[in-house]
Amino acid sequence: MCLTGRMMDAQEAHQSGLVSRIVPAARLVEEALQTAEAIAAFSLPAVMMAKEAINRSYESSLAEGVRFERRLFHSMFGTADQREGMAAFIEKRNPAFEHG
Repeated sequence: MCLTGRMMDAQEAHQSGLVSRIVPAARLVEEALQTAEAIAAFSLPAVMMAKEAINRSYESSLAEGVRFERRLFHSMFGTADQREGMAAFIEKRNPAFEHG
């Protein structure tokens, strides 16, 4: 596609894994806001680390990316949000993250 400029419709993009879902244009902003609210409900440090791991993956080999992601994962165990998340899971309740 990069070399030919061939266009594809939303259905083909979805089937190819280029988009995660298709929504009607009239619901686009509402859907984007719902997604943003879902992400904002998570631990801020965890979301930031996930974004960092994704961005780093574009600049490294698979092995290096996995090592980096593992280091980030292990570093999360030192956060208050990790303790809150585990406690909420065990207690079968929604977590109250403080983003620390």
